[in-house]
Amino acid sequence: MDYWNELADSVLSGYNITREEAFAILQSSDDEILRLMDAAFKIRKHYFGKKVKLNMIISTKTGYCPENCGYCSQSIDSTAPIEKYTMMTREQIIAGAKRAHDLKSGTFCIVASGRGPTNRELDVVTAAVKEIKEEYSDMRVCACLGILRDGQAEKLKAAGVDRYNHNLNTSKEHHSNITTSHTYDDRVNTVGKVKNVGISPCSGVIVGMKESLEDVYQMGRALKELDADSIPVNFLHAIDGTALEGTDELTPLYCLKVLALFRFMNPTKEIRISGGREVNLRSLQPLGLFAANSIFIGDYLTTDGQERNSDYQMLKDLGFEIDYDNAEDREEVLNEYK
Repeated sequence: MDYWNELADSVLSGYNITREEAFAILQSSDDEILRLMDAAFKIRKHYFGKKVKLNMIISTKTGYCPENCGYCSQSIDSTAPIEKYTMMTREQIIAGAKRAHDLKSGTFCIVASGRGPTNRELDVVTAAVKEIKEEYSDMRVCACLGILRDGQAEKLKAAGVDRYNHNLNTSKEHHSNITTSHTYDDRVNTVGKVKNVGISPCSGVIVGMKESLEDVYQMGRALKELDADSIPVNFLHAIDGTALEGTDELTPLYCLKVLALFRFMNPTKEIRISGGREVNLRSLQPLGLFAANSIFIGDYLTTDGQERNSDYQMLKDLGFEIDYDNAEDREEVLNEYK
């Protein structure tokens, strides 16, 4: 048995990999990539079989953000030409949920730009969520509204929000190189607030922002300590007009090694290949799902995603199964792509 499979067996027995082993994954030879992904798949298959969760985003408020995040086209410092609009209406958000349902997405993600929601914005979201849960009882609803103030997590929970996303984005040590308008601890505290009220925590990272290998390791370690149920792994899609414009540090093979590392470090958690997968993994996107068990379908916040039929076809070609709570939805998609 090779080294990577032995390490996977250790992880399945409850072992936490060391810093040195994490670095070995990130610095492994490209010639070892298939063995590494096979080992990551052993862990992934043990906990999730061959199922893939589908998620879909609606950007309910775009632009007008006071934060200075260097990766974001919606940053106050960004000169990227993006569409800007204030909070959608309740009816528009519900219409987005219908589209997500029609596209067979199991999770509908309600995202809004800004430091955090105003009380009026929160009222719109919670009213929409109540109706969505009544109409589509099998659909999971995730909210991503920024830093929460006291009492706001409780309102989201009461409305029926299943999951809340607030990414750490990078390591604590690298955070001030990416943004200075809020702290790393602000992000950690928001994750803590949603956990405390019983909402499933979702928190992830953006890789490719001039971080070190140590930073990547510390990201995985921090998410393990946070006990995030879902971990979106974004790969920087550098946008002209942002502080990270022109940054191009990633290769498809390195992205696969990062996904493998996060599977080894967080074996029981949902690992989602998120923003930037199309431009960074490119033709190797299918291999990423041997470590990850979740993807976004449709577009992202201000960048385009892959055409949904291509994603469905990719999953079929891999022999993977879309993870639906509703058996009728699963059967419909399987029949369409036989």
